[in-house]
Amino acid sequence: QVQLVESGGGLVQAGGSLRLSCAASGSIFSIKDMGWYRQAPGKQRELVAVIASGGSTNYADSLKGRFTISRDNAKNTVYLQMNSLKPEDTAVYYCNVVWGIVTTKVIWGQGTQVTVSS
Repeated sequence: QVQLVESGGGLVQAGGSLRLSCAASGSIFSIKDMGWYRQAPGKQRELVAVIASGGSTNYADSLKGRFTISRDNAKNTVYLQMNSLKPEDTAVYYCNVVWGIVTTKVIWGQGTQVTVSS
């Protein structure tokens, strides 16, 4: 069974930083993209950042320069470093992993709450 375990969320003041982690475990192999999405109350889930197996990255335009995504392939872990946090960054952050060879599969984490106070 494949699962994602997220950590690192919490409450932080505006201007602060948080680092999210998401570790994949179980019978997972050939991990392709690893990414972070977020969903604020009353809003749709949106892309935060994605990193491919080769290291190329893609960010939501509004977050470029403040958020950095990285991954450790040896640990099957993806990170999201969030700096200069704003109250509008408050959301549940979800990890997403695409994996597999013949059949591509997608798995989501359970979500971790990030709350930024003003």
